[in-house]
Amino acid sequence: MTWRQFRAQAITGAAVLAALAIALGITGPHLAHLYASSGLATCQAHGNCGSLVTAFTEQVKAGTIYELLFILCIGLMLAAPAVIGVFWGAPLVAREIEAGTFRLAWNQSVTRTRWLAVKLGLIGLASMATVALLSLMVTWWAGPIDRAAGLPGGRDGSSGINRFAPLLFASRGIAPIAYALFAFVLGVTVGVLIRRTVPAMAVTLAIFAAVQIAMPLLVRPHLVPPVRATSAFNPATLVSMTNSGNGGQLKVTGAVHLPGAWVLSNQTVTPAGHEFDGPAPAACVKTTVPFSQCTAALGRLGLRQVVTYQPASRYWAFQGYEAAIFVVLAVGLAGCCTWQIRRRAW
Repeated sequence: MTWRQFRAQAITGAAVLAALAIALGITGPHLAHLYASSGLATCQAHGNCGSLVTAFTEQVKAGTIYELLFILCIGLMLAAPAVIGVFWGAPLVAREIEAGTFRLAWNQSVTRTRWLAVKLGLIGLASMATVALLSLMVTWWAGPIDRAAGLPGGRDGSSGINRFAPLLFASRGIAPIAYALFAFVLGVTVGVLIRRTVPAMAVTLAIFAAVQIAMPLLVRPHLVPPVRATSAFNPATLVSMTNSGNGGQLKVTGAVHLPGAWVLSNQTVTPAGHEFDGPAPAACVKTTVPFSQCTAALGRLGLRQVVTYQPASRYWAFQGYEAAIFVVLAVGLAGCCTWQIRRRAW
């Protein structure tokens, strides 16, 4: 009975996966060929691959089919768990309660616990499998782009694409699989508590969106203690300088050469360890003085650059930790559902 009720959603999900698989299967080999012929495959990570990264990036950007598919894949990966929670999870029990059919379903020889366990198990596994296949296809297809992101390029040492960025992190690896399970069980729980399908769908979407926004801002930065690196400030790597004028406050920021890393903070401090905020050297105030004299004056101040970051090598550790968090939340919500259905007088 659970399968008969879920057939329409399953067919729709399979059709979407099949269409995407065809599109990615057609374009994926050529994207891999572009990466192989660009020379990036043999470029050493500690070398300067800037020109190669730039050339490859230009080939897959600027309105090409690769850029469109890249954006589409990110959108699908971000939307899939939410859609599963809203359309697969929220109506699962709420629809039975709203229509009154729960009285028939829960007065058969199958207990309420078994009835719920079968529904959560079957559709929960289907949710995870759907997003797992989607993530596998997207991760395979975008592999050349992700590998290019891990090579140094440009003045700041990166290619401009970082896998720790919230949108990319949520659309790669194993974390989206856990998102799907959490969203599904969240929808079921909200449906059990509200007992109305449409309001349950709206609340599920709101809660899931709030969690997805809060995770990268409040939780993810603290999953693993960051690395703190201190080095002499090099004026030659200056990427920004703000001066209030008249010898007032001066803020300077140096480039960070950490390909693929998640930079949490980048500060320029004085020899005493305080954040540098001026006063500005005279050579940096006068507009008639060559800029080289300003950078030379900054070099004589003995400034240091303090960078707090998460290394690129920790990417899969973050994926695993975040996936574990959402799985635990899903298990807790499943327990709440079971308790509500078994103990509540309907």
